[in-house]
Amino acid sequence: MENTTHLKILNNLNILYIEDEENIKKNIKETLTLFCENIFDASNIEEAKILLEEHRIDIIITDINLPDTNGIEFIKEFRKIDKKIPIIILSAYTDKDYLLEATKLKLTDYLTKPIDFKSLHSALYKCVDEILENSRYLISFKNNVEFNVLHKKLFCKEKNEEMTLTSKELVLLEYLVKHSNRVLSIEELKNYIWEDELEATESAFKNLLNKLRNKIGKESILNISGVGYRLNY
Repeated sequence: MENTTHLKILNNLNILYIEDEENIKKNIKETLTLFCENIFDASNIEEAKILLEEHRIDIIITDINLPDTNGIEFIKEFRKIDKKIPIIILSAYTDKDYLLEATKLKLTDYLTKPIDFKSLHSALYKCVDEILENSRYLISFKNNVEFNVLHKKLFCKEKNEEMTLTSKELVLLEYLVKHSNRVLSIEELKNYIWEDELEATESAFKNLLNKLRNKIGKESILNISGVGYRLNY
């Protein structure tokens, strides 16, 4: 994979960076912006959890020592939800116990502070490789249709052509992708898609859902009876 491709992909990814020391956070965040436009930073795990709920996060970079919990403990919990997202750990320590714990967490890299540009650059490229290998850049549905998350395009492989998405179909699909780790209630979906409550009718939602299902496959959006909907791919 050429470097230009890695850079292009990185530029469109969302990175969550967790660090409680402000000076370090400022410096590393400035370096990260050389690669990626969308950097979300948090000073503790509680802030990080909020950002994970509100945004699609593609890469996590976290310090081990944080004020509210150990970074490794946070990753252990997060791995129960998402086993494949690339994670880079930063630490001032090279303690063997830390390294042993870290190897169990399917980390992309473990970088020792102070972080140099070359090491961070290399770690981010490894993240892109993992994203591509795990098809997180392209989501493949069972009816031979792919959704390019970063370019917001739906593609039919069988016909070798792009499929048109209306603005609301795209909003619904992106929200389902962003929260694919949980079931979304109808009310949450309607509130997100329509600003005007009067437009957010049951029939409008069903109509939109059916149109999207016709494009990506009915089985690609599961109906969890009495709870809501979840993306299935």
